[in-house]
Parts: sequence; structure tokens; C-alpha cells
Amino acid sequence: MREIDREIRKILREIIGKREKAIKNGETDNDDLLGLLLESNMRQSNGNAKLGLSTEDVIEECKLFYFAGMETTSVLLTWTLILLSMHPEWQERAREEVLSHFGRAKPDFDSLSRLKTVTMILYEVLRLYPPATFLNRRTYKDMELGGIKYPAGVNLLLPLLFIHHDPDIWGKDASEFNPARFADGISNATKHQGAFFPFGGGPRICIGQNFALLEAKMALCAILQRFSFELSPSYTHAPYTVITLHPQHGAPIRLKKL
Repeated sequence: MREIDREIRKILREIIGKREKAIKNGETDNDDLLGLLLESNMRQSNGNAKLGLSTEDVIEECKLFYFAGMETTSVLLTWTLILLSMHPEWQERAREEVLSHFGRAKPDFDSLSRLKTVTMILYEVLRLYPPATFLNRRTYKDMELGGIKYPAGVNLLLPLLFIHHDPDIWGKDASEFNPARFADGISNATKHQGAFFPFGGGPRICIGQNFALLEAKMALCAILQRFSFELSPSYTHAPYTVITLHPQHGAPIRLKKL
């Protein structure tokens, strides 16, 4: 792990160095995340290294956006394709909705927000297979939760996966794939409004929630417009947690061009 960490840091340090040089020479448009971050950092520090982010800080930001952003959305899309392969009726419903809105054209931002069936499907996938299976919170003062008093400094573990599968909260079909439960929105899908929190909740809710869902919708629309898909017979269902929730043996999926 230390060797991998050194390799990642070396690669990122070289990328950052090249980009900083390009920015100073006016050779880049800075229209991506790293460019915007470095440009803002240079403007803020104005030559004073103490005021801006260090190279090590920028490396940590790059790692965070990659693992907390790309990795989680990738896992969400993987489970979505798996479940739509297992439930072809929902795959077809989603495809009909996408084609009725966009045809074969590239989806536009405003219409993505009107995709009700696709949104229901993504919510149900996030309920059954949330990329993060638990969250941690820490009490910052003495407080009472659910009739129990906690002193400051207590670490609380919130078991997302357990809560998202609890039949007392979601009903007898809690373990089944049923996007229709979200037909009237999140607040009406469960007996407890706070029981669905794949992106966390409260003031520390994931800052990338809206972007992640937009990204997932865009990718899923592009796939549904072009392909039908089914699971390969070699697929073995084995959810497995390594930081995020993965299919342990991969997701071999057969695509058929439409």
C-alpha cells in the first residue's frame, strides 16, 4: 500500500507540475477540475505559499475527487446495469422513457431532471447497494439521541446497508428491487424520512450529490439509447465491501446494439 501511495503521489505531482507550468505560460484553458483548482489557488496565494494550498494539499484533493467521486459513481452504474439486467421489465421502461424524451440525441440538462423512471431506478439501486455501506459521525458536545445521552467525543457508526434493508422501515419487500416505491418521491417511500441517506445527511451531506446523480443519469441514458443488456451466465452475485460496495467477481454483462 505504501508503494502504491508513493506511485500515485509521484504521478499526480508530475501532472500538477506540468499544469502549473502551462498556466503560468498561458498554454491551457483550465476548463477541468485540476485547472480550476490550480488557477484559483494561484490567484488566492498571489505568490505567497502560506496563503494557498501546498502541492501535497492539491494531491490530496485530486485523490479525494477520484475516489469519492469517480469510484462511487462507477459503482452505482455497475449495480444499476446488474439490476436492470436482472429485471428487464424495468430496463425496458427506462429505455422507453429515455427515447421518448431524447430519441437518439444527446440528453440535455433540463430534460434529465424530468426522467421519473430513471430517477426511481437510481434511488432503488442506491437503497439496495449504496456505494458507502456505513457513515461515521462524532458528537461535538453532550447530547441526547433517541432517549440516550451521549457525552462529547463519542463516535457513532451509521450502518447504511442495514437501515436500507430494514423491513420495519421499508416493508416486507425491503430486500427486493422495486423502484416503484419511489414513485411519489423519497419522503413517501419509507415510514421514516431520514432512513434513506446514500449521500449522508444534514450539514455534512455529500457536496457532490446532485452532480453524481446527473452524471449517472447522463451515462445511463447514453447506454439505454444504444444497447440492451443482460447478465452473462458466468455472473456470480456476491456484494463485497472494499471501501465501496463492489460485485466481488465483477459484472460480466452482454450488450446488444440496438
